[in-house]
Amino acid sequence: MPQLALANTFFASWEQLEKPVRAGVRKAMDKFQRLSIAELYADKGLHLEAVQNARDPRMRTIRINDFWRGVVLAPDDGSETFLLLNVVPHDAAYEWAAKRLYTVNTATRALEVRDVVALEQLTPTLEEAAAAAPSLLFARYSDTVLRQLGIDDQVLRAVRTIIDRPQLEAFGALLPEDQYEVLEHLAAGFTPDEVYRDIVAVRRPADADDSDPGDDSLALAIARTTSRIALVSSADELAEMLEKPFAAWRIFLHPSQRRVAYRTTYNGPVQVTGGPGTGKTVAALHRVRHLLSRSPDCRVLLTTYTTALAHSLRENLALLLDDDPTRLDRVEVTTVNAFAVRTVRELAGRVPRLLGDADERQLWRRVRRRLDLPWTEQFLAQEFRHVVLAHQIEDLAAYQKVVRRGRGTTLVGRQRERVWAAVEAFRAELRAAGATTHLQLCADAARLLADADLARHGFDHVVVDEAQDLHPAQWRVLRAAVPRGPDDLFVTGDPHQRIYDSRVSLSALGIPTAGRSFRLRINYRSTEEILSWSTRLLDGSRIDDLGGDGTLDSLVGYRSLLRGRRPDVGGYPNEQAEVAALVARVRQWLDQGVRPAEIAVCTRFNLLLGKVADALADAGIPAVRVKDQPTADVDGVRLATMHAMKGLEFRCVAVLGVTASAVPFGKEVTPAEVDPIQHATDLLRERCVLFVACTRAREALHISWSGAPSPFLPAEVTG
Repeated sequence: MPQLALANTFFASWEQLEKPVRAGVRKAMDKFQRLSIAELYADKGLHLEAVQNARDPRMRTIRINDFWRGVVLAPDDGSETFLLLNVVPHDAAYEWAAKRLYTVNTATRALEVRDVVALEQLTPTLEEAAAAAPSLLFARYSDTVLRQLGIDDQVLRAVRTIIDRPQLEAFGALLPEDQYEVLEHLAAGFTPDEVYRDIVAVRRPADADDSDPGDDSLALAIARTTSRIALVSSADELAEMLEKPFAAWRIFLHPSQRRVAYRTTYNGPVQVTGGPGTGKTVAALHRVRHLLSRSPDCRVLLTTYTTALAHSLRENLALLLDDDPTRLDRVEVTTVNAFAVRTVRELAGRVPRLLGDADERQLWRRVRRRLDLPWTEQFLAQEFRHVVLAHQIEDLAAYQKVVRRGRGTTLVGRQRERVWAAVEAFRAELRAAGATTHLQLCADAARLLADADLARHGFDHVVVDEAQDLHPAQWRVLRAAVPRGPDDLFVTGDPHQRIYDSRVSLSALGIPTAGRSFRLRINYRSTEEILSWSTRLLDGSRIDDLGGDGTLDSLVGYRSLLRGRRPDVGGYPNEQAEVAALVARVRQWLDQGVRPAEIAVCTRFNLLLGKVADALADAGIPAVRVKDQPTADVDGVRLATMHAMKGLEFRCVAVLGVTASAVPFGKEVTPAEVDPIQHATDLLRERCVLFVACTRAREALHISWSGAPSPFLPAEVTG
């Protein structure tokens, strides 16, 4: 009987299909489960037929309905394993299938795909440019060395034209997966021996036989390509794959993600960065899974920035560990602040009352007025956060000496004395009220852990997601929670999504990642149309990297493999009209088969979000607030502020109220005359808030405003 396998490219297309098309796909798949090969080819409804002029003669299409086709790789070697590659509209299916060639990697023996037509068209032109180039990226490696690493003749010819790493990254979508990863490693400075050890050897099957031609059969190659292909053994297994959330990442990891998540051991802290949708959280979750599988007794702290994100991490980790749910008992999933609260409660017996942001600002206002200071309460709060707490300053002498990196207002002599008087007054009021701030509590927790028995109160490993917004005080409590050594900290984040103002030097905090830093550049979440539009919101801003060593982070080479519709962007005469248009858009998405829980609506402020909730309720559309932490089985459109969207993803996202008065929000931006550096930092943070909200969308993005549009929006869309 035929056996069906599903490629990772199919899962990417499956997520975007509307409900009637999905039903057609299931019906077609069912035939592969119960018909013989002869019956499959004879079935008029399935209409399994060859693709004319295909570069791979095994390419077939199947009918899903009158408009949609599935692309299938059919066996031609006597085996009975079919590989479902993609589901796309009729004409696009034949065009997609005709250009692609599937081959078996000579080193890893895995099945991989290339855009053979594009390679043939581009290579001659690039050869002419390479002939005049002063140097080539892979000139130091002989053909023999590259072939031993799995580079075949066609790719080798293209490789000899590559001048630099950006050109290699531009080639990435055309090249076979394993071969591209080998080239990425060589370009990053790894030796051929290291590349063979870390990539080829770990994937090459023990039973591979270079002398046996049958060793390259399609069925065998499919069975060996577990990182990109899933074999389906029963109808129940197929249903489970398609029904469970995040099916694709539970089964597949891109080689770049697998490389960082499943490396046996790191000699110290690891840093993984990447733009939105590149799979940083996926890598973090799989790293937790790997650490748990290595030792039956190890304990892992998986932490993030917000409670909503921690809730999402816990749900997704449970899905990933569903083959052995008991492993979840050895993981604490929480926010850094919540971990600090628990630590102080356990080690000190009580936790002071925690002051919220609004109350803290009010307290600084009282101190400023009482001491008749010339600085705003915002400036004083930032000085306390970014200088005093960041550098653990405890007295005036230390404050007089500290270098105030990133602060644009100069403070000398008597001025520092006056600011320090404000700091002491602020702390005195907190003590009198039996209160503290979250960051001060983190500092207390770090000190307590330094003297505690980590076997009881610490962890064997700490995995950190959304690390870009953590303050030095929060990093110190994480550093104190795990002994220094191999695999102590695994850190993921994206400086372009920094929506809170924290400046950090990881190495200065005892978290050195030199030689253990990795960057992910392929977006698996959003379409290229959404990605390119959202990236323009950053307007080429200079963004410091995650480690705080003075270098800049870049989105060069950041790309999506998915295509779709352009974002829907528009202004309205008033807020009422804007909300009415939003309701119509949500209704349209629902009619297309999108579940309510796969839709999110976000605004900068809760006031507008409340109006959206009322309008959806009046239209009979269920909705639920993200802050209420709804589980995956609770249906309803998700409603959130822009800040609360951090780390989440949805098929369709609407971003409302993108006005000049809300984005940027004036009260969150330091006036340029008070501190020009902080002013620029605040504006960049405001850009990042909008960027994060827009990049939560996978397939459809709706952006709107009433009145004056945000200056961050591209000029051509605002008129």
